[in-house]
Order: sequence, then C-alpha cells, then structure tokens
Amino acid sequence: MAPRPPKKRRREDYPADANLCEHCTAKCCHYFALPIEEPASRRDFDFMRWYLLHDRASVFVDSDTWYLLVHTTCKHLQEDHRCGIYETRPQICRDYTTAECEFEDDWCYEKYFESPEQIDEYADAMFGPQFPDPTLADHHALRSRRPTGLPIAAAH
Repeated sequence: MAPRPPKKRRREDYPADANLCEHCTAKCCHYFALPIEEPASRRDFDFMRWYLLHDRASVFVDSDTWYLLVHTTCKHLQEDHRCGIYETRPQICRDYTTAECEFEDDWCYEKYFESPEQIDEYADAMFGPQFPDPTLADHHALRSRRPTGLPIAAAH
C-alpha cells in the first residue's frame, strides 16, 4: 500500500500568532497582479490579447475587478523562501500581511484567461463573432501568415 501524501496544512492548523511566512514557499513573491480597466470594446480585448501573447502572463477577474497577472519571481527571493532585502524591501511588501494571502492555495477567480484564444472567444461571446464570414477568418487569423522572403537584387 502506497503511503498517503502528507495532509495539506491550513491556517487553522497554526496558532493565531504564528508567522505563516515561516511555513510557506513565498507564493506572493512568484507573481504580481495589477488592476486594469474592465474591457468595454473589441479594442480593449485586443490589448488583453497582446498581454497574453507574452510568456507567463494571464488575466483574471476577482470581485468585479480585472487584473493583469505576471508570473515572475522576485529577484531577491532566496532559496530558503526568504527575502534577500528584507530590511530595505519596498513598501508594498512591508504593507502585505498574511491575513488574506494565498497560504492555502484555494482561491478561485470569476474569470481566468491564459491564452489569447480564450480572450477572443470571450469577446466573441460579448460582441458576436468578429469575422462572421468564414472566408475572412483565414485572412484575419490569430496567427499571421508566413512572411514572404526579401527580393533578391539582380546582379548587373
């Protein structure tokens, strides 16, 4: 019989005065999220599509607020999951508390987009298909057509 994986620890497993950071892998130091305007037009969705064309970016909605989420690790996070510049860390880090952090890893967003195709599908659901004529769809596909080669100058 295979051993059972260890039980995932929850907030209530620790005393109220415990520093949860001492029991975490610094999840908060592996991304940042910035609020963005709620998209109201095809052009707004095209900007979001551009965001998602970049590696390790996603868009989510939480409490009716839209966010750009960038999955990237702080340069000063050390191997032991502690801050390498703790004494001089930015104010945003100083203000952050574990009261509502993702220690338990059980968050769920109203909407979550990881690819430009998902944003296009959502925009189509909101505004109708951008290119209802299937002959136009190939011309305006998500992926650009292969560029033509440069002309070769004829030797004189």
